[in-house]
Amino acid sequence: MKQKQGYTLRHVCGKPVVMYSGKAEGQRKVYQLSDAAAWLWHKAAEQGDFTVESLAHALYEEYDITREDALSDVAELTAQWQQEGMVE
Repeated sequence: MKQKQGYTLRHVCGKPVVMYSGKAEGQRKVYQLSDAAAWLWHKAAEQGDFTVESLAHALYEEYDITREDALSDVAELTAQWQQEGMVE
């Protein structure tokens, strides 16, 4: 997977959001993220082409979480990103 072009992580009123600015009318979107999801979005950008497993490993290494929980959480989050069209 990789992040689609046009989606950028920003902080608005102290909250992390991913914003999309498309060229077509009605294409502006804003997705509020948790701090952990924002951290994963940043890691996904660093990795370029990423997998659920590569992000789960990064999450496991950074936070006090089991490998199983990291994999489950990342799978759920990336599925949401795919559903919203934020990644391909």
